[in-house]
Amino acid sequence: MHFLPEKIDNYVVAHSQVEPRILQELTKETWQKVLNPRMLSGAFQGRILSMISKLIQPKNILEIGTYTGYSALCLAEGLTSEGKIITIDKNEELETLQNKYFEKSGFRNQITQLVGNAIEIIPTIDAKFDLVFIDADKSNYINYFHLIIEKMNPGGIILSDNVLWSGKVVEALDPKDTDTKVLLEYNKLMNEDARIETVLLPIRDGLTISRVK
Repeated sequence: MHFLPEKIDNYVVAHSQVEPRILQELTKETWQKVLNPRMLSGAFQGRILSMISKLIQPKNILEIGTYTGYSALCLAEGLTSEGKIITIDKNEELETLQNKYFEKSGFRNQITQLVGNAIEIIPTIDAKFDLVFIDADKSNYINYFHLIIEKMNPGGIILSDNVLWSGKVVEALDPKDTDTKVLLEYNKLMNEDARIETVLLPIRDGLTISRVK
């Protein structure tokens, strides 16, 4: 969902860096072969992820929600030469497609894929992170935050996707809508937790940038 007027949104995209060809190819194949292709970060948001990563120059990145690997490749663009990204997804059926583009990207040796429940996997990871991207099941966003906050380096950045949830966060809440309920609580937490400072950007479906103090 776009929250800017269409003409302004088109202008913004037209005057932002074009995604690399490999990501154009991955986007095309995702739309051809994978269910729910709208889950892709997309060209504009992907360039934002890339820019943030390049500004931080992280040594260690954690991504929660790999999907077909698009956002992982965007984030990998900012890694230091010895940097690593760990990306977690519960869908093992997407590994082949992920690997195809990880191999073509030149980042293969810097990317570690883990398949399974992120809630169970994260506590087993012995690392401190400079950048974390949360883009998985919305009902667990709060759980993910509590699991990663102690694994962040000072000054580290937590990015949270889909925090506007197609505008549902400002609409009357359906008591049965767990995802929106959790996102409302999550957005409040990210704004009030004393360990971080947060800005919520109305980019695409909402992207929160939180800096660890």
